[in-house]
Amino acid sequence: MDTFLLIGITGIGLGALYFLVACGLSLIYGLMGVLNFAHGAFLSVGAFAGYWFAVKLFPVTSNLSFALSILVGGIAGGLFALLVEQLVIKRLYNRHIDQALVTVGVSLVAAAMLGGWFGHDPLLLPTPTWWYNAIQIGDAFIPVDRLLYIGVSLLMLILFFVILRFTRIGLVIRAGVENRTMVQALGINVKLAFSTVFFLGGLAAGVGGVLIAGYSGGVSPYFSGTWLIYGFIVVVVGGMGSLGGSALAALLIGISRQYVNYYAPGLGDFVVVILLALVLIFRPQGLLGKVAH
Repeated sequence: MDTFLLIGITGIGLGALYFLVACGLSLIYGLMGVLNFAHGAFLSVGAFAGYWFAVKLFPVTSNLSFALSILVGGIAGGLFALLVEQLVIKRLYNRHIDQALVTVGVSLVAAAMLGGWFGHDPLLLPTPTWWYNAIQIGDAFIPVDRLLYIGVSLLMLILFFVILRFTRIGLVIRAGVENRTMVQALGINVKLAFSTVFFLGGLAAGVGGVLIAGYSGGVSPYFSGTWLIYGFIVVVVGGMGSLGGSALAALLIGISRQYVNYYAPGLGDFVVVILLALVLIFRPQGLLGKVAH
């Protein structure tokens, strides 16, 4: 029973990391229709910014310095996403093929630049000593870092929900998605609202990048590739533009992958692909997505 509980909580922690990657993708594509393959670059930039802060500027020696490195990674990811949106994406709205090609190019350029600055070998992200501790729940000993992933993801989910539902900028974003022309005719700056979406998506990716660097044992220019693939899978399974759907899909994928890999080693990824195929066949709008009209 203790092993079953340990695998379950570990799967929830893994799903929490998937959510941090996927929620920005879900917002950017679901709300704005932008096919963004540069999202992995937002993840990498955030991870390297957190690493640089934790090693060069404010070495990790306390909870505060580690928390600040996560915050710095999130802000760096958000600002880089905003830069990409301003320089590239805003000229390519409603041009999906061009968006895909350009954002792939941005991702490759960003990886090459990060490799030139930091090298291509994995770099260990400093973490506090408690990172390797465990707490006892029943008969199971749960690694503390898994609980951190879950807590940060919950905070991010609540933050995004509050912004989209209870703030003026959130109202403008939702109205702009429904009828951009009408909102602009009312004199409302829709471009500012959409830039905010990009910043929030990059913020979540940057925070996720720092945490994933700690989870993976290091950060390298191309480490985000696999995580980006799972991010897209989570978005498709959960439903485009649905934060709740992304959270549900991330948990489902993280937990199922952990259990299957334990009881049937090597088949976890296969089960995820089967799950994706079933959703595409029987519910193409995703678990909580809306049917397109």
